[in-house]
Amino acid sequence: MKSRKITVTPRVIIQMLVFVVLVPFLPLLISHQWAWWEAWIYAAVNIFGFILSRMLAARHHPDLLAERARFLQHKDAQPWDKILAPLVGVGGFSVPCIAGLDKLFSWSPSFSTALKLIALAVILGGFAWGSYALVENRFFSGMVRIQSERGHQVVTSGPYRFMRHAGYAGALLTYLASPIFLDAYWAFIPAAVLTALLIIRTRLEDRYLKENLPGYAEYARRVRYRLIPGVW
Repeated sequence: MKSRKITVTPRVIIQMLVFVVLVPFLPLLISHQWAWWEAWIYAAVNIFGFILSRMLAARHHPDLLAERARFLQHKDAQPWDKILAPLVGVGGFSVPCIAGLDKLFSWSPSFSTALKLIALAVILGGFAWGSYALVENRFFSGMVRIQSERGHQVVTSGPYRFMRHAGYAGALLTYLASPIFLDAYWAFIPAAVLTALLIIRTRLEDRYLKENLPGYAEYARRVRYRLIPGVW
C-alpha cells in the first residue's frame, strides 16, 4: 500500500499555525499577563505535546498524518460528525480563550499551588494517554469514517486493551484539568460542553463502528468500557 503524502498548501500551513501555535498562547495573548507562569507552561505542554506525538505517529504510521491533514475534507465522513467534529474544535479553542478573559478581568480567585500541580499532572497524563492512542492506532482519523482505502481494521493493542475510545479519554482529562491549572472557573463552562460533545460523539461513533467495521462488535463485547473503565 502506498503512503499518501501530506500536501503542504497555504491552508494546511494556516491551520497548523492557528491550532499548534496561536491557540496554546491564547491565555497570554488575551490577558497580556506575560508573567503568568501557568499560561507559559500550558502553551509549552500543548505545543511540544503536539509535535512529539505527531513525530512518533509519523515514525510508526507515515500515512496517518496525511489522513488527519484532510480533516473536514472526507466526503465519506458521517454526516453527524461533520457537525460534531468542528464543534469539538471550537470547544478546544474556547477553553484557553475563556481562561485568558478570566485572567484579564480577574473573574476567578486562584486555586492552591498544590491543586494546580495536580491539575498539571492530569494534563500531562491526558496528553500522554491520547498520544499513546494516536501512535498505537494507525486509523486515528480526525473524522469518523470507515477507511477502506487504508485497510481499516479493529485496533486492540495499547490503550485499546482497556477502553474503546482512548483518544477521547485523554482529551477529556486535559480539557477538565486546564481550568484548574489556569485559575479559570469560567473555563469549566466550555470544558463541560466539550465533555458533553465528546460523550455524544463517542456514543455515535461506537454504534457506527459496531454496525460497519468487521470485528468491532466482538471487540466491544471483550472491552466493555468506552471512556472510563468501570463506569462507561
